[in-house]
Amino acid sequence: MSSPTAGGGSGLSIDEEETAETRIRRLISEHPLIIFSRSFCCMCHVMKKLLVTIGVHPTVIELDDHEFASLPRSPSHDTLISSQNLSPAVFIGGTCVGGLESPVALHLSGHLVPKLVEVGVLLV
Repeated sequence: MSSPTAGGGSGLSIDEEETAETRIRRLISEHPLIIFSRSFCCMCHVMKKLLVTIGVHPTVIELDDHEFASLPRSPSHDTLISSQNLSPAVFIGGTCVGGLESPVALHLSGHLVPKLVEVGVLLV
């Protein structure tokens, strides 16, 4: 896992003995809004920009290609999230809300902001 960027000032602890899957699951549970991203991915950049425009600063973790295979299953997908089918991987309140399309659809339908308020990362 490359250098994480923490939004909101909370520190990220990294235990070198954790497996990638364990570390990812722990990070998801510790941060109400987290994006697993790639630095070179334009869709990841768009997702981060959307959230910042709304007024939130997510925790962003840059993953290598092989680490994307360690992301947990999305409730709406039967397969593991992988580098081929989900980049970025956005988790709100511990739940995967998808890559770019699903969070954008939530935003356009007016459901993203209430979710962000619900998990405490956005004050209205």
